[in-house]
Amino acid sequence: MNKLQPVIAVDVGGTKTIVAAVLSDGKVISRRFYLTQADEGATEVIKRLSSAINKSISQAKSMGKEPIGIGIGVAGILDTRRGIVTTSPNLPGWRNVPVREIIAARSGLATFLINDANAATLGEYNFGAGRGFDNMLYITVSTGIGGGIIINGELSSGADGCAGEWGHMTLEPDGPQCHCGNFGCLEALAGGWAIAKEAVTRIEKGESSSIAGMVDGRIDYITAEIVAKAARKGDRLASEIVSRAANYLGIGLASLVNIFNPDLIVIGGGLSKMGNMLLKPAQRIIKERAFELPAKTVRIVRAHLGSNAGIVGAAAYVFGQRIGTGVIV
Repeated sequence: MNKLQPVIAVDVGGTKTIVAAVLSDGKVISRRFYLTQADEGATEVIKRLSSAINKSISQAKSMGKEPIGIGIGVAGILDTRRGIVTTSPNLPGWRNVPVREIIAARSGLATFLINDANAATLGEYNFGAGRGFDNMLYITVSTGIGGGIIINGELSSGADGCAGEWGHMTLEPDGPQCHCGNFGCLEALAGGWAIAKEAVTRIEKGESSSIAGMVDGRIDYITAEIVAKAARKGDRLASEIVSRAANYLGIGLASLVNIFNPDLIVIGGGLSKMGNMLLKPAQRIIKERAFELPAKTVRIVRAHLGSNAGIVGAAAYVFGQRIGTGVIV
């Protein structure tokens, strides 16, 4: 394989889609954003995606770089062996959509499908915060919560490619209902949508907070980022909500430390920007709740690659498949 041959890497989100050409060293040589327009359904989304991919292929060829394959990262429950999106919380109405088959037929290139959090895991492992660590967990904390697993230098994605759904481990059996249908999931207690929902609920009940003023009284505009901003300014309600989320995150991470005994946990996603306000309480709870030895071993760090993690990871997945291994080392 010529090292100058890129992979066309895709990160499909509910709001926007990134399509990029990525070299085997993780260098992004072209990158474009598109509106996903997920509400239009699978047929229209894939039609636009196919067009965007073909434009990226043509652009790479115009640069003298022949793509060797396509890697597509999608949030949801995927059958990665057959290349099917069985269901996705970010893509309403998607049920058993054969994405790999469709894109491969329309592009003429070998196509691979991977969970978006697993892709980000590979990105951070190969090119970001996880370099040099053979046992690593990645957790993305944003609107939802997901993640991935590296064991002995290899991605461990489970029998069907569904492993690493940290956000859906039950912490409170009688807790709030999650978007997945279960109750008391980590995501329903510490995810971005849960933080925003808790703020809205408490303000509607009459609790005083500067949050309402920050959205001019339009409480349906409240986001986790706004709650975090209010907490930084000392708002009591916001601080309580963030502290509660950090507590649940720490409990979840302590369980993962005991189960996997990782060298490193990399925390990405939009809410990781809360920094120590979220991470310090979580680290404290890990020390309190996890076994002493693995709690001492593990390092908790923020991700390095930002929004590039998914695309460089999707590319790494394809390069790995092309050379017969799960990751690039």
